[in-house]
Amino acid sequence: MAENGEEKLLAVARHIAKTLGRDESMADDILQIFSNFDGRFSRDKLSPSDKAAAVAAAADGDPRAYAALDRNLSALERQISHFVTSDNPIWADAADAAAFLDAVDELIAAVRDLASAPAADKAVLACLSRAEELTQQAMFRLEDEFRSLMEVGGEAFELSRPYGRGESNGDLSFDSEDEDEDEQGGDGDERQVPVAQPLGDDFDIVIDALPSGTINDLHEIAKRMVAARFGKECSHVYSSCRREFLEESMSRLGLQKLSIEEAQKLPWQELEEEIDRWMKAMKVALYILFPSERRLCDRVFFGLSSVADLCFMEVCRGCVIQLLNFADAVAIGSRAPERLFKVLDVFETMRDLMPEFESLFSDQYCSVLRNEAVAIWKRLGEAIRGIFMELENLIRRDPAKAAVPGGGLHPITRYVMNYLRAACRSRLILEQIFEESIVSPKEYPDLDSRASSSSLSVQIEWIMELLESNLEAKSKIYRDSALCSIFMMNNGRYIVEKAKGNDLGLLLGEDWIRKHTAKVRQYQMSYIRSSWNKVMVVLKPDNASLAPNADPRSLKEKVKLFNGYFEETCRVQSSCVIFDEQLREDLRISVTKWLVPAYETFVGRLQSVAEMRKHPYRSVEDIKARIDELFRGRGALGGGRK
Repeated sequence: MAENGEEKLLAVARHIAKTLGRDESMADDILQIFSNFDGRFSRDKLSPSDKAAAVAAAADGDPRAYAALDRNLSALERQISHFVTSDNPIWADAADAAAFLDAVDELIAAVRDLASAPAADKAVLACLSRAEELTQQAMFRLEDEFRSLMEVGGEAFELSRPYGRGESNGDLSFDSEDEDEDEQGGDGDERQVPVAQPLGDDFDIVIDALPSGTINDLHEIAKRMVAARFGKECSHVYSSCRREFLEESMSRLGLQKLSIEEAQKLPWQELEEEIDRWMKAMKVALYILFPSERRLCDRVFFGLSSVADLCFMEVCRGCVIQLLNFADAVAIGSRAPERLFKVLDVFETMRDLMPEFESLFSDQYCSVLRNEAVAIWKRLGEAIRGIFMELENLIRRDPAKAAVPGGGLHPITRYVMNYLRAACRSRLILEQIFEESIVSPKEYPDLDSRASSSSLSVQIEWIMELLESNLEAKSKIYRDSALCSIFMMNNGRYIVEKAKGNDLGLLLGEDWIRKHTAKVRQYQMSYIRSSWNKVMVVLKPDNASLAPNADPRSLKEKVKLFNGYFEETCRVQSSCVIFDEQLREDLRISVTKWLVPAYETFVGRLQSVAEMRKHPYRSVEDIKARIDELFRGRGALGGGRK
């Protein structure tokens, strides 16, 4: 016991001399002063400055030098063994921790001197073997102390807001996994891993995951372990402790740990919910968790940048791969058009966080993770372009089977236009995605090449061309040419109105809208000519009806034909469906302007023949009222243009 006490006293003296001395020479002077007061503090016991020379002398066969070397090594063995075999944590006592570190420093220096001795003989090699074995024992104990400090220190870390934005109402908290059990006197030896609790949208916080004093202690241990070439073991302990923290924190955010195959098998509704959780987890990880781990690594392994980089990669790799695998599963999954908006969410999240990712994972060890993140981000862009191609296929495959009653709005028109209008709300993102792919004229041969067109606008115009071609094919189902025109007029009007005043219209351009508005007017005139032509032929004056002595029988026959054709046309047109209220009104006005003047002229001719003045015929007001009743087919008044 007295021997151990003396060694402890000597260790404290060495520590004081090393702390107060600015360099090795000053430390030797302080030790010399100590030796003047107590012989136990003599320079040969305390100063390591001549050890290299003693090792060299021992290698040359000097028995006195070898004896001194053996005594010094034996003293280190006793001192270090005292700490190594202790059941109590060394870092529970600051003086013990300092003494142990000083002894380890001497041992590391001794090993270095012994290993570098020229032409060492067997005696020196034996000392080197003893020193290396003692170093291994010391490192094992330092590894245990390092792990203990990591686990205990992690139970009481705090949150700080370094940017001065004030307090937040966010619900982020970090604590032990089972506080209630601790309060009720649970087993204190079963330490729980501190984890991140769910939080709000304010990510401007940094986690101090370990107390500052603990971080300093870990740094001192890490320096010794790296110096003794046990950096890999130190890195492993650090990484395993912090990795467990990160994984628990991620699970608390609600994100499932899914493989790519498992994520792809999820029903779409579940995958949508998982995407929402993934987006939040990505932001928490890239804005809070990973930066905090980076800072902690840099502080624990300060001055040991290579070890810090390796530890950071090992700590974060599992969680990064989990996050990237999920994004990859979304990228390589189904190209169904309804998935576009969630895939866009994933792409946008990756795009916004990519600067953070490249900044955090910029070192050599993280290059694989960094490259994989960029590759998955690009695959998400490819997936979005693929979804638009699938929309093209959906339009092509939509069959022309049964005609829509009354020439009304076709479901494919409503679906495509609402889809494109919603998609183009993300116009800037989509333009970025499509600019990465070069659009070849061979892909879209029916479109005029315009230098000012973006790749996205070319893609949208091509989809519109496909939709129009599909609708034209469907219009041919109608045997009645008037219904065919109404069908194209209804769908054309819907397309134009949906494209006006939004991002879809910006992409298509004013020229496109004017061109298709003109097409709707052409369909309108085509309808009037095809549906009311028979009525107009009857009203058209001929030589017999224009003569002053026109045959009343011929005029009566014309009145009869007009009434029959007019009623038949009104009956058919009343069942036609015009969804757009303004279009209905425009059509009624057009029919009135086209028909009523001709009918008024016809009535004037009837009144010029005396025998026809008393013959019954429809009044002009009756004709107008009848026209106002047109286009009230089922669904025409229900506001079904959504």
